[in-house]
Parts: sequence; structure tokens; C-alpha cells
Amino acid sequence: MLPDPLHPAVVHLPIALSLLMPLLALCAALAIHREMMPRQIWSGLVLLSFLLVAGSWAALETGEHEEERVEQAVAESLVEAHEEAAELFIVIAGAFLLVCLAGLSSGRTGDLARVASVPLAIGLLISGVQVGHRGGELVYRHGAASAYTDSKTGGFVSGAAAEERRHRGEHEHDDEGDD
Repeated sequence: MLPDPLHPAVVHLPIALSLLMPLLALCAALAIHREMMPRQIWSGLVLLSFLLVAGSWAALETGEHEEERVEQAVAESLVEAHEEAAELFIVIAGAFLLVCLAGLSSGRTGDLARVASVPLAIGLLISGVQVGHRGGELVYRHGAASAYTDSKTGGFVSGAAAEERRHRGEHEHDDEGDD
């Protein structure tokens, strides 16, 4: 069974990878440059970069799925700021993947791509911290988690259960208007 909401469970992979990428890119580029490791080691970074993009896409999609519900508890502008930061993050992650793919090349092209990957990974780290910070503020400062709690009991309410309650509430409200 998948967690509900799914977004908080999905976001950890891209955030963790964004924290690791600068160090991994630097170490791999230096090891290849100093001929301590074969150039093929770079393919591991390409694989992680692909996971980063896929995880970022999943995080963005699950966030968009939860957006309407969270906006019932938090100002839309705050959610949009988080979403825009996430969109920038995925663009940087995509650029990082392309540069890493170019780093598989031999000669000057591969060398330049491996060197370029390091500052791009630092940009990825900065962007990842911004996205995570905005998401954390939504939950811990602005109360986004309250969109998933029962106002009467304070307990957790799954997305499906909340949708069912909202649907029943609308019908009850419609029934009241029929009198």
C-alpha cells in the first residue's frame, strides 16, 4: 500500500541526491582526471542523475496532486512559491543529467563536461535546499499538515477519507438547500 499523502514520502530521494551530487561529481571527476579510476565510473553518476530527475518528476507530480487540498489550509501563494522552486530544481536536475551524459565522452568534451558538472551540482544543491526549505515551511510553519488532520479529533485523515468526507459534506449542504 502506498503512503497517503504520497508527496512527503517521494521528496526525500531527490533532496538526498541533491545533497550528495556535488561531492560525488567532484570525487568522480578528480579520480578520472588523475587516472585513479576508469572513465566508466562516471556511468554511476549518470545513473544517480537519472534517478534524481525521475525522483524530482515524481515529487513534482505528487505535489501537484496534493496542491488543491493543501491550499485549503495554506495560502495559495506559498504553495505556488514551493512549486516554482520545484520546477526550477527539475530544470537544473535535467541540465545536470545532460552534462553528466556528456561526461561519458572521451577527450576534451568529456573532460569539460565532468568539470562543468561540479558547479552545476552545487547549483542543484542550492536549489534543492530552497525547495526543501519552502516545503518544510509549508508543513511546520504554515500548517499544511492540517489539511490531513481531522479538526474534531486532531487525528490523521487520508486523502481518500478526506475526499469522501468533503463529498458527503457537499451533499449534506445541498440537501439543506432543498428545504
